[in-house]
Amino acid sequence: MSLQVMSFLVVGLTFALYIGIAFWARTGSTSEFYVAGKGIHPVANGMATAADWMSAASFISMAGLIAFLGYSGGAYLMGWTGGYVLMALLLAPYLRKFGKFTVPEFIGDRFYSKTARVIAVISLLVISITYVIGQMRGVGIAFSNLLNVPISIGLISGMVVVFLYAVFGGMKGITYTQIAQYCVMIFAYTVPAVFIALQLTGNPIPQLALGSTAAGTDTYLLEALDNTLVDLGFAAYTSLSGMSQINMFLLTLSLMIGTAGLPHVIVRFFTVPKIRDARKSAGWSLVFIALLYTTAPAVGAMAMWNFVKTVQPGEVGSAEGNIHLDNLPEWTERWQQTGLLAFEDKNNDGRVQYYNDENEEFAAMAREEWGWEGNEVTTLDRDIMVLANPGIAGLPNWVIALVAAGGIAAALSTAAGLLLAISSSISHDLLKGVWMPNISEKNEMRAARLSMAGAILLAGYLGLNPPGFAAEVVALAFGFAAASLFPVLMMGIFMKSVNKQGAIAGMLAGLISTALYIFTYKGWFFIPGTNMLPDTADYWLFGINTGSFGAVGAGINFLVAILVSRVTAETPEHIKAMVEEVRVPRAA
Repeated sequence: MSLQVMSFLVVGLTFALYIGIAFWARTGSTSEFYVAGKGIHPVANGMATAADWMSAASFISMAGLIAFLGYSGGAYLMGWTGGYVLMALLLAPYLRKFGKFTVPEFIGDRFYSKTARVIAVISLLVISITYVIGQMRGVGIAFSNLLNVPISIGLISGMVVVFLYAVFGGMKGITYTQIAQYCVMIFAYTVPAVFIALQLTGNPIPQLALGSTAAGTDTYLLEALDNTLVDLGFAAYTSLSGMSQINMFLLTLSLMIGTAGLPHVIVRFFTVPKIRDARKSAGWSLVFIALLYTTAPAVGAMAMWNFVKTVQPGEVGSAEGNIHLDNLPEWTERWQQTGLLAFEDKNNDGRVQYYNDENEEFAAMAREEWGWEGNEVTTLDRDIMVLANPGIAGLPNWVIALVAAGGIAAALSTAAGLLLAISSSISHDLLKGVWMPNISEKNEMRAARLSMAGAILLAGYLGLNPPGFAAEVVALAFGFAAASLFPVLMMGIFMKSVNKQGAIAGMLAGLISTALYIFTYKGWFFIPGTNMLPDTADYWLFGINTGSFGAVGAGINFLVAILVSRVTAETPEHIKAMVEEVRVPRAA
C-alpha cells in the first residue's frame, strides 16, 4: 500500500474517532461545556491533561529544537516538566477547592474586583492566542505532509477538523477526545523511536540507546554525532553552544512558572469530582507526560544523526562524501513540496553540501580545499524533524503514517483546549461575569461557540505567519503566562496581604513589559515586518532573548503587586478568611 493511501487511512480513522466522540459527548449545559460536569475520573483526566499539555510543540517541535540546539535544548524539557510539578503542588488543589469554572473567575473573586477579572481575561487571551499560533503551525505542517500540499492548505484543513469537534463537544467532548488523542500520540511517538534506536544502536529502549554505542562500533552515538558535526563546522552536539547560560537559566524558569500559569491546563483540574482527585490527576498526568518527554532527547539526537548521514554519507571533503542530487531519497521530495525543505546546488557539482557556512574559518577552508560555495540545504525547518524522522530512517509506510496521525493529534488536542479557554473567558468571564450577568444559559452557550469559531479563524491567520518555530512560539506564550497570571495566582493563594490594587498593577506591569519586549523584536502583534529591532543577541537587553523574558516579567509583576499593596487599602477581612479557607487541607 502506498504511503499516501496508508496516511489517509490511518489519519482518516483517527478523525472519525475524534469527531464521533465529540458528537457522542456533545454538551447540553454550561457546566458540561466548561468543566465536563466535574465528573471525569482522575486517571482519565490525567491522560486528557497530558494530551492537552503536550502540544505540537512537544510532539513535533521540541525534539526538532533539541536536534539543532543539542544540550541547550534541555531547557525546554526541564522547564516544561518542572513547571508541571510546580502547578500540581502549588496551584491545582487550591484552585479546585475554590470551585469556579475559570482562572479569571478565581482572580476576580479573590481580588474582589471586576477590573482584575477583565485584566485576567485579557492576559488569558494573549497567552492562548499566542499559544494556539504554534498549534496551528503544527497542524499545517502535519496536514501539508499528509496531503502533499503547501502548508497554507494544510492549515485550513486542520482548522475545519478543530471546528467540528471543539465547537460542538465543549470540555466534555474535548476531554474524551483528548484521551483518544493521547493514545494515538504516545504510540506514534514511541514506536518509531524504538525502531530507530534498535537500528542505530541495537538497543530498543530509546532512553538507553541515547547513551549506547553506535551499532557495529565502539563509539558512543553522541560522541559520533559530536565528531560528525564538528567535522562540518558546527559546534559539538553535547556542548552548551545554542544558548548563553543566562538565557538557559531564564528560559527554564520562564517555562516552569509559565506552565504553572497556563489557564487551559489549570482548568482541567476543575473537571474532577473531588479536591483530592486534583492531586491524583496531576500525578497520573506526570506519568503519561514522562513517557514522551524522556523519549524526546533520543528522538532529537537520532533525527539529527540520520539527517546528517543522509546528506553526508561519506568522509567530509571526499569526492563521494556528499549525496548526489539525483539520489536524494523519496522523503525529501515530499517535504520539498511543502516548502519546508529546499536544496540549492551553489557550486554546480551535482551534490549536496551541508555545513556551517556561518563559521567563517571553516567556510574559507571548505571553499579553498573542496570548492564549496555555501550550505546547500537552504531550507531545513526544525519542525519537520520528528515527522520526517521515520522516512529518513527508511521505516515502513505504516510507521510514517502513524507519526503523521500522532503529530496531528498533538496539535489538535492542545488547540481544542486553548480554544475552549478563549471561548469560556469571553462568554463566561466577560459576558456573564461583567457585561451581561442575566444572560440565559442558552445564549451563553451560543456566545461560547461563536467566540471559539472566531478564535479558530484568527489563530489560522496568525498560523500562516508565525513569529517562529512551533516550540519557539509556544515559549513566548509561556512567557506571557509567567509574567501575568502565575504571580497573581500564587499571591492570591499564599499572600493574604496582596489586595486588588496590587494584583491589577502587578498583572498590568508584568504583561505590558513582556509584551513590549517581545513585540519589539518579533513585530507588533506578531505582524511580519513591524519589529523595531532585529531579533539577534546584539540587540537584546542584557543579552536576554524574547523566549526568556517571561521570568523577568514575573519578577516585575511580583514586585509591583507587593509594593502597591503596601501603600493602598488593606485586603478586607472576609477575603482573608476566604483565602484561609481555600488553603486549609480537606480530605474531600
